[in-house]
Amino acid sequence: MRSNLVGTIAIGLCGIGASAQAADFPYGKAPYTVNQPLNMYSWAGPYIGGNLGYQWGSVTNNPTRPNGIDGGVQGGYNWQYGQFVFGGEADLQISGSTDTFAGWKFSNPWFGTVRGRGGYAMNNILFYGTAGLAFGGLNGAAFAISESHITAGWTVGLGAEVGITQNWSAKLEYLYVNLSETPFTLTTVQNGYRFNVVRLGVNYRF
Repeated sequence: MRSNLVGTIAIGLCGIGASAQAADFPYGKAPYTVNQPLNMYSWAGPYIGGNLGYQWGSVTNNPTRPNGIDGGVQGGYNWQYGQFVFGGEADLQISGSTDTFAGWKFSNPWFGTVRGRGGYAMNNILFYGTAGLAFGGLNGAAFAISESHITAGWTVGLGAEVGITQNWSAKLEYLYVNLSETPFTLTTVQNGYRFNVVRLGVNYRF
């Protein structure tokens, strides 16, 4: 009888432990993670989202300093190994960045990036660095004449993202973007655009 009683108690304790473990597992576990504790927030898998921010910078070989609001969409994919998160992200932005100085006007109507991301997760808070390719348009105008170029360059930045639910997260991100110089007939010199971006965004993970 004592053996039966001990067995019954042991089974009951196992059941309580399993229930407690399930209660500590509020986020679910995606199949793209390795060595991740069951109760840890999962950053793994594909995601899409949108952002809104502000950019400011300067045009090389010209006194204009374009600035303005920008916004766009992003998408990417994360892998997670324990608390380490890495992956890739691409974004495309529409920009209102423009400036006029002494008859010269330069604007950046759009830009995009393709970047790698790597960071460290503290449960549902992710700190990350990012770097990669940048590309975009640079328009110049003077004396009722305008000229447009598409140029490429590079970008680097930092960010923090907070998981609100398992599927939704919000982020704050800073990027430095360098669009390389290209010859402008209008200015007779090479002009490029170097600028800073601070933006807020949201992501939905599948």
